[in-house]
Formats: sequence, structure tokens, C-alpha cells
Amino acid sequence: MRRRARGRVAAAFAAAAVLAPTASGCVTVHGELAVVPAVTRDEAAEALTAFTEAYNKADKAYDPALDAGRVTGALGAINQAGLKSRSVTSPDGNPGHRPLELTDAHYAIPKKAGWPRWFVADTDSNRDVDQGADDDRWLLVFVRNGPEQLWEVAYLQILPASGVPKFKTDQDGWAEPAAPDSTALAVAPKNLSEEYSSYLQTGRPAHFAAGPHTSVWRDERAKIAKRPGLATQYVDQPLDTGDYAPLGLTTQDGGALVFFATRFYDRQVAAPGYRPKVSPDVRALMTGEVKSSLTREWVSSQAVVVKPAGAETDRVTVVGRLQGVTSATGS
Repeated sequence: MRRRARGRVAAAFAAAAVLAPTASGCVTVHGELAVVPAVTRDEAAEALTAFTEAYNKADKAYDPALDAGRVTGALGAINQAGLKSRSVTSPDGNPGHRPLELTDAHYAIPKKAGWPRWFVADTDSNRDVDQGADDDRWLLVFVRNGPEQLWEVAYLQILPASGVPKFKTDQDGWAEPAAPDSTALAVAPKNLSEEYSSYLQTGRPAHFAAGPHTSVWRDERAKIAKRPGLATQYVDQPLDTGDYAPLGLTTQDGGALVFFATRFYDRQVAAPGYRPKVSPDVRALMTGEVKSSLTREWVSSQAVVVKPAGAETDRVTVVGRLQGVTSATGS
């Protein structure tokens, strides 16, 4: 029940750069080559406030332009498509708007050289479906690609408080980023998008732990693939460049919490005399006319716990997934 409730909250919210090389001892005027904290804690708090304000304006009006400058990457694609859809289905705005409140913020700020710079805000929200000891935490990954750009949220995951790992920090409290090609981890972050896409298609590689976002999701797909009068095909693709690049923080046990994105399509083909059903939200994003088939494009973001190098089984556990339709085509 908790997982389903958390999924409903995430779905409601969703509706609404190349790394510079580190050069030891080299410092430029702008700090591009210095290993420094990505942001001050005060600036991180300001970025969280600015995001929340923009999100609330966009959600109230169902206007994607109002928070377009505060979202990017996987969350940006999902959020902007959701708002675009609802601007069509509810042109007068959101009649059920309730301002989002993000409080009790803790910031995991890595030290690194170059751009992009990024940090994680671990927050409480006023959107919990179930109240209890294991409160939900909203983890937002802020990204900035240059000194003149705004801080934007590229990833969002909603996890139970007990599911947020303890991050490794130095004596000053700064977090340690997990390098994209890290050999200290059982799976390098740069490979996660491609390997997860492959796993969903073929079941390989088999180092993903069983769970709702892996084995269960594959089983669910298989069950609905061939319903009477309707066949469904899935195509999964990696999405791992630019603002969709994976971002991870090292955890105290030597592993990492990594955020990454994928893209997938589901194509529904109806038997002669029938046609796939199209929801109003999907129809608002659709081109073409559904005569016998409907293809939906989805962007999906995942949070995974990766074990340290040397782990033999369950090397990657998918702890959260947020996805949304970004376009559709009828034929």
C-alpha cells in the first residue's frame, strides 16, 4: 500500500554537459578547475525556494512556461509534458491546486571541479498520503551548467525516510560524488541507463535486485503484452547525456545512490474492428489519429542503490521510479 500511495503522489507531481576534467593544483579565476563545493548551503536553500515557488505557479495555472526555467532533464521532460497536457484538458487552470510545501531540508552538496555542478535536497513535503513513523522524503537533484544559469531540478524521487541512505561526507560536511566511471562500485553510474534498458527488454544483465521496478515490472509487461484484441510492444532506450546524465553520491558503506534516466515506448496494436483507448491526458499530447495503433513515448527516472565493487548478487537495487508520457502518436 505504501508503494502504491507513493506512486500516486509522484504521478500527481509529474503531471504538473560534459564533466570538465579535474586538474590537481590548477585554479582559474572562475573556479572551473578548482575542487570546491557545488553551492553554499544558503544558496541551496534559495534554489529550493525558487523551485517551489515556480512549481506552484505552474501547477496552479497549468502553464509549463511558469516553471520551465526551474526544471530540466528527466523531471523537466515529465513535468513540462504533464503541464502541457493539462493546459488542454483544464484550460482554466488547476481547480484542485494545493501549494506544495517542502520543509526540513537537508542538503548533500558534493565537492567537484568544473561544470555541471549539482546537489541533492532531501526534504519533507505536505503531500504524504499516509502519515506514520516512516515519513516520505522528497529528494530533488539540482543541476547548474554554468555561472550564468539558474539552478534547475533534473531528478525527483520520493522515498521512505528509512530508504534514504547515509551519504559519505568529509570533515566539513561536504558530500563525495560517485564518478561516472567509478571502479569502486559494482556497476559504474555511466552504464546504468543502458544496462537497465537492456534488463527490461531481455532480463540481462541479471545484477538488478528483484523488486517492483525490475522483476515485477517485467512480469506486468508480459501479462499485458497480449490481451484479447490488443497487443502491446515495449522498446526501452538509454537516456544518459547532457542534463539526463547520471548523478550519484557515495554512501557511508562504500556504495552509492545514483539517479539516472531512460526512455521507453509502448505501442498498442488493436485487432481488426477495434482501436486502442486514448485517455484525455494522452490525447492532448498526441499527433495523428488512432485507427489501429497508439504509440506512447515515456521518460522515466530512477534512483538506485549500487553496492561497492566485489558484490556478486543484487548489485543494483532500484529504490524509486518516476515516469510520465511525453508524446504520443496515433496511426
